[in-house]
Amino acid sequence: MNHANPSVLFVCVHNAGRSQMAAGFLRALSGGAVDVRSAGSLPAEHINPVAVEAMREVGIDIRAERPKVLTTDAVRDSDVVITMGCGDACPIFPGKRYEDWELADPAGQGLAAVRPIRDEIHTRIRALLTDLGVDPVEPTPAG
Repeated sequence: MNHANPSVLFVCVHNAGRSQMAAGFLRALSGGAVDVRSAGSLPAEHINPVAVEAMREVGIDIRAERPKVLTTDAVRDSDVVITMGCGDACPIFPGKRYEDWELADPAGQGLAAVRPIRDEIHTRIRALLTDLGVDPVEPTPAG
């Protein structure tokens, strides 16, 4: 790897909910110390509006994000690949760290059901930052 920062790729099927929330948390909490990517094996047309709302509640704006298709390059260029229920769609490269996070799918769920998923992702992102040796940045409350 010829880049200074560790890089993490989050993959789920639609790249509209879980992977976008995870990427949003990692971007915010790493303060730029981690290169963050997310993608889907069958990307949706739009990001899940309930995921956007759930993240807004914790001060992270992911409205501008768009679902992207998973590419082999994205996997090859990442140090850590975290899958969220995308099964065998993710190409495997030797020497990468792979984790599979079992998380409920927020698709079609209301805000009350998505909040615990968001909070679980937040907890896992903090643990990931610790593993990567990156101190989490505390988000500044807006206002």
